[in-house]
Amino acid sequence: MAPSAWPPGKVLDLTRLLPGPLAGKLLLEMGFPVLKVEPPGGDPLKALAPEAYRFLNEGKEVLVLDLKAEEGRARLLGLVAEAAVFLESNRPGAMERLGLGPEALLAENPRLVYVRLRGYRDAPDPGHDLTYLALSGGLAHIGREGQPPTPPLNLVADFGGGGMLLAAGVMAALVERASSGLGQVVDAAMVDGAALLMAP
Repeated sequence: MAPSAWPPGKVLDLTRLLPGPLAGKLLLEMGFPVLKVEPPGGDPLKALAPEAYRFLNEGKEVLVLDLKAEEGRARLLGLVAEAAVFLESNRPGAMERLGLGPEALLAENPRLVYVRLRGYRDAPDPGHDLTYLALSGGLAHIGREGQPPTPPLNLVADFGGGGMLLAAGVMAALVERASSGLGQVVDAAMVDGAALLMAP
């Protein structure tokens, strides 16, 4: 791709907490302008871990929108029309209930790469890094022989299997779009990512 064609557009980052914002940070470092769209209450990470919030979101433009209000949804649709990538990490069905699911957004912008980050793909159950890692089988291989597994911070499922693989999926979709001219849905599940990291 010629330097003048990079970046191919803006990233709208609606993710919260850790793995999604990491993917947004990686895309920012690759040269994408990233607009972080936060609800009126903000990203809970800001209160839970202010330093982590600052690191993961530094350099992103922040816009507060109430997507439960018609005005907020209309504003987001206007932004989608000019965006390259849309990142979200809500439970399955949440964006569709707001009228902002992949079908609606790709109708607005057929070149959009719509990215869904989940714990378990289509299952609505909540979870955490340790849960995804345990279900993938990875947790059993961490720690000392004869002792209980050692929780490995949030590095494997959230960051490695979530944020890092999500960013790779975005780049693959953009490469494909350069040929087809069309966007697509990238469905990233952290339990799948953690299992993939166990392959070696």
